[in-house]
Amino acid sequence: MLVFELAIILLASKIAGDLSAKLGQPSVLGKLLIGIVLGPTVLGIVNSTDVLAEISQIGVILLMFIAGLETDMEEFKRSGKASAYVGVLGIALPLGLGYGAGLVMGLPQAEAIFLGLLLSATSVSISVQSLKELGKLKSKEGATILGAAVIDDVLVILALAFVMSFAGGDVHLGAVVLKKFVFFAAALLFAWKAVPWVLRKFAPLRVTEAVVSAGLIICFGYAYFAEYTGVAGIIGAYIAGVAISRTPHKHEVFEKVETIGYAIFVPVFFTSIGVSAEFSAIGEHLGLIAALSVLAVLTKLLGSGLGARLAGFGWRSSLGVGAAMVSRGEVALIIAAIGLEAGLLAADLFAVLVVVVLVTTILTPPMMKLFFRKDDGLPERPEAVAKAAPPGA
Repeated sequence: MLVFELAIILLASKIAGDLSAKLGQPSVLGKLLIGIVLGPTVLGIVNSTDVLAEISQIGVILLMFIAGLETDMEEFKRSGKASAYVGVLGIALPLGLGYGAGLVMGLPQAEAIFLGLLLSATSVSISVQSLKELGKLKSKEGATILGAAVIDDVLVILALAFVMSFAGGDVHLGAVVLKKFVFFAAALLFAWKAVPWVLRKFAPLRVTEAVVSAGLIICFGYAYFAEYTGVAGIIGAYIAGVAISRTPHKHEVFEKVETIGYAIFVPVFFTSIGVSAEFSAIGEHLGLIAALSVLAVLTKLLGSGLGARLAGFGWRSSLGVGAAMVSRGEVALIIAAIGLEAGLLAADLFAVLVVVVLVTTILTPPMMKLFFRKDDGLPERPEAVAKAAPPGA
């Protein structure tokens, strides 16, 4: 029963998050691990269902929307060059070495390229929560990571369209590029003109929480439009948050949406990642899982870390930025599902890569904790230092 599962998830995620924080790790790590315990792999109390998946999707959208609301736009603009370095090098190294690994595994040319492309993906939804807890979301490092995530998403999707078009899929590269251009052009224009106007019109309405509802309408609208044009929905939600952050209603929307999100939807998202993990029949592929996991972690860590270093960060901060880009999350899972459907990924390799994605997601928070220290890298401006979220949030 859904309501019982929700009660179990919320109880377990809060306790596990608190235990993780007491052990000196980001609370999100405990929430990810407790999902594996609750799921079919261990206790079988909670099962992955379509309804739970939809609630989880709302959770990740709200998480990225909140990150957008907290973004320091001046720091974001200053980090443009660093984001480009981190995003591009964070794709180049996994793509090249992933392709090489595919050839070593005996995969055909197209499938080897697809493997490299899948390993190039990044999802920073887990990293965002870790940045909040570490007090780094509004720092130069945080702005660089979020900017690099946008660049990474666009480049990987364009490369995916390119590969699919040559592999015989019904994909037209020109149409893909045009749709993405339309999304970003419309999103930025709407953010500049329409978002403040919508919030002003909703503010005087004689109904409860009119402004917050308007903010959520904008958030979900942006997420849907992003998905429709081939951009990740979390990128759309993040841009919506940034747009609202430049209006006088920023604090009202942030406080209420943070309460809504962290009360139910965000914990469900974190825990459902572990719940959806499938470990059956992978015993015979343990060696391949270990090898691809090491490859996935090191290529992002070193590629994105090198980009941050070239942009002027200290070595520890550079590795922290690289660690934040390690998680492949839901973005890689979507790409893997596309590859499976298109015949570019065998069923057994798909199962292996699902586990690899989970490994990268679980390793990201403790790696960020290891590398990020407040006194590392370039000195942070006082106004750019974020207040850390409570450990059990």
